[in-house]
Amino acid sequence: MSSTDGRATEPVLTRAGEAEHLGGSPNGTWLLADAGDTGGVMNAVRTTLGPGTDGPPPHFHKRAPELFFMLDGALRVLTGERVVTIEKGDFLLVPPLMTHAWGTPDGVGADVLIIKAPGDDRFDYFRLADRVRRGEAGPGEIFQTQERFDNHFVDSPVWRQATGAGGQARARLVDL
Repeated sequence: MSSTDGRATEPVLTRAGEAEHLGGSPNGTWLLADAGDTGGVMNAVRTTLGPGTDGPPPHFHKRAPELFFMLDGALRVLTGERVVTIEKGDFLLVPPLMTHAWGTPDGVGADVLIIKAPGDDRFDYFRLADRVRRGEAGPGEIFQTQERFDNHFVDSPVWRQATGAGGQARARLVDL
């Protein structure tokens, strides 16, 4: 619940079995809390990725930092001009305007809590990406929503080099 001035006035509880689930094993996203649920304080999702899988392509957010908390496994994360690996128990905060992308190393999956604060209503972004993944929408539809969802996609030679080593094709959550 939120008040008329945008502040959350009640606790927000999403039970594990009640969260909307997109995707399938091993690549899934659980929609936990959107900005409308939290009075604009944050939005939160939980994402799992199989080994050797890339999440979204390099992008940045103009308005909000993005927090990653590793529940299990590992992620390689582009943070500006470098790639860091975060593992179970690690916390990473990517500030606004910093280009970032993420994917799992070969041989290990990930289970990660992702929070943007302050929040924008982003659940429809994840639903759209899921429709693109299933072939029910085109990748261009995601590019048309960059301002709405504060996801601004850019090229990153650093990320291309980090994910293209060895010439092996990597799995992608959504092929943009």
